[in-house]
Amino acid sequence: MSNPQRPRAFRIPTGEPPPEAGGDATAAPPRPEVRLVEEPFEIVEAADGTPVPVAAKRRAPWFSLLAAALGGLVSIAVALSVERLIADLFASAAWLGWVALALLGIAVVALSAIVGREIAGVWRERRIEVLRGAALQALATRDHTGAQAVVRELRAVYADRPALAAGRQRLDALGDAILDVDDRIGLAERELLAPLDRQAKAAIAQAARQVSAVTAFSPRAIVDVAFVVFAATRLLRRIAGIYGGRPGFLGFLRLARAAFAHLTVTGGMAVGEGMLQQVLGLGIAARVSAKLGEGVLNGLMTARFGLAAIAVCRPLPFTREAPPTVNDVAGELLKFGSEKGE
Repeated sequence: MSNPQRPRAFRIPTGEPPPEAGGDATAAPPRPEVRLVEEPFEIVEAADGTPVPVAAKRRAPWFSLLAAALGGLVSIAVALSVERLIADLFASAAWLGWVALALLGIAVVALSAIVGREIAGVWRERRIEVLRGAALQALATRDHTGAQAVVRELRAVYADRPALAAGRQRLDALGDAILDVDDRIGLAERELLAPLDRQAKAAIAQAARQVSAVTAFSPRAIVDVAFVVFAATRLLRRIAGIYGGRPGFLGFLRLARAAFAHLTVTGGMAVGEGMLQQVLGLGIAARVSAKLGEGVLNGLMTARFGLAAIAVCRPLPFTREAPPTVNDVAGELLKFGSEKGE
């Protein structure tokens, strides 16, 4: 009877070349493969996998203390002035005092409604930012439980959208089916966010056309600046509303800062065929008319701002869906400039 085979140990190959004899064991690992991409969203994701939702906060503590102290003094001064005014009105005529009290009550109710709306707007924007961060974390760590939580939260965000009822039902039909993290989040993106992406792209295209037309035919530069600012403000609010943000004044300022930060990071990186087409289209239009070239440029910049707004307002990163480009939302402007140049 033969002896049983003795156990042996095997080394699992790692795909890396073995170190040379006598070489330094602490040598640096090989450099990663260089990726050449064209679109700004791909560049940011290739860099670190995270978008730029909100710029880093840098506040001097002394400035905050000064603002808080001055705000407190102003509030006390206003309260004392109102109290003195009501007392004087009661001393003059009782009915005037009661009218002043009623007006003060209306003002307090209106102020409470405004504060509540601002808090709700900031909370909605914060909820979307947390959801986007959770999705990025689940994709990076391949966390299936985290991906399921992201899909449930996304469904809750759009629970009051009748137009997305069919998408919610299809996601509910999946239940706890075994899916890859990318597939699960990609399905939620297709069912719930793809219709909203189409609405956002249509809004950007409309705003770009309006800005281009107004700035091309307006007689004054101040009119151009005012309309561009107005169009960008309205576009940011509209995109935030499409994705469920609906920010108030403070939430809008926060979103605007985040959008400009994202535009600053990605605006100068979009090199390649898309940027070449933009430059050529603008050059042809500028040869025909200076105002026409200015209109095309303002339209393209509005489109880029809209794309940055999508990046900071969308609750999920682009996983399965292709991120929109300037050609997708402002291709008509380039075609218009080329036709005028022929």
